Formats: sequence, C-alpha cells, structure tokens
Amino acid sequence: MMGTQHASILSFQYSKWANDMSESSITPPRSSMQRGFTIIECLIGLAISAVLLTAVAVAFNASIVNYRENEDMFWSLNNARQALSRMTSQIRVAGYLDETAMPPEWYGVNYADANNVCSFWTATTPHELLSYEFRDATHANPACRNKLYLVNNTTHQEYLLCDDVVSATFTKVPCSDPTGGGARSVQISLTVQSGRSQRTLTAAAVVRRIPELYL
Repeated sequence: MMGTQHASILSFQYSKWANDMSESSITPPRSSMQRGFTIIECLIGLAISAVLLTAVAVAFNASIVNYRENEDMFWSLNNARQALSRMTSQIRVAGYLDETAMPPEWYGVNYADANNVCSFWTATTPHELLSYEFRDATHANPACRNKLYLVNNTTHQEYLLCDDVVSATFTKVPCSDPTGGGARSVQISLTVQSGRSQRTLTAAAVVRRIPELYL
C-alpha cells in the first residue's frame, strides 16, 4: 500500500515537472519578448522630427533669400558700373571753345551745379547741354525717386541710367577761373541698395579739352 502511494506521488511530480518544462520551452521569458513604441515615445519622436525639419527649412529659406539678394545686388552694381563708365567717358571729352565769340568762350562742365547734378556741353556738333541728375526719395514724382537720369536740356529728353540709387554726388574741382572754365575735374560717388545691402562706387574724370587759359 505504501509503495503504491509513493509511486503515484512520483508520477504526479514527474507530470508537473514535464508540464513546466513544456511551458517554459514554448513561452519565452518576459524580458526577452519584443516591446513596441508607446504613444508618448511616438509623440516625442514626432516632436524631435518636427524641430529638425523646421531648422532645415529655415536654413534652406535663408540660403535662398541670401542668393536672391546677392543676385539683385550684382545686377544693381553692374548697372552702376555701366553708368559710371558712361559718365566719366563723356565728362572727359566734354566742352568746346566758341571761337565765333569775341573773345572766344569755353563751354565745359558747369561748376555751379548742385552736388546731385553735373551738367556739361558736348564737344561734337550740334553742341548740346547734357546733365546727369540724381533724384532722391523726396522727388515730387514717385516714379523718378532713387534713380539717376541723363537729361538732354536741349531736347528736354530724359534717359534712365541707373535705378536703386540711394545717393549720388558730383564733387567738382573748379578751374582757376570757374566762371569761364567751369570745373576741371569731377569726382562721382554712387551708392546703390538692394534689399538690406548697400554698396558705394566711386570714379573720377578730368576734363581734357579745357584751354590752358582757364586752367
């Protein structure tokens, strides 16, 4: 009787041990099971991604704005250089001597003009009185503001030389007799603006045709 009970106890313990081993082999430990992202972790990841994308977008937009400003400034400077080249070329050969007058009279660069104006007589016939005129932001005509013009005072025609100009000055050096000889040289300063950037270009021209009597 005792042997039979002992055998049944051993059989029950073996069966329990076999079941435990079977379950442990089928079900992995809780620590080794794969775990997904929680909602909080997903939200944090999305927030970090949004911050990074915003930083990239801001940097990209800044580079585009900077490129456009540099391109606009390039064209403004190019127009200003062309205007300076034309002005200095014409001023160098400006003026003529009227030998029909008694005594002969010299017509060259006007010394009495304001700093934003430079007027002169052309050497070629028919002689014309031309003016370079800068019109600032206070000009009566809004369409002409911050622009540099070439004005033909003989025919009353105007030609746009350069826009986006915020400052232009013509500093004239007089001859020994400014009333007769006018100016013997002109220094030009031209400031252009594109966006938030400004650049200043300068040039000088010496009038070559002035008679020695007036120098």
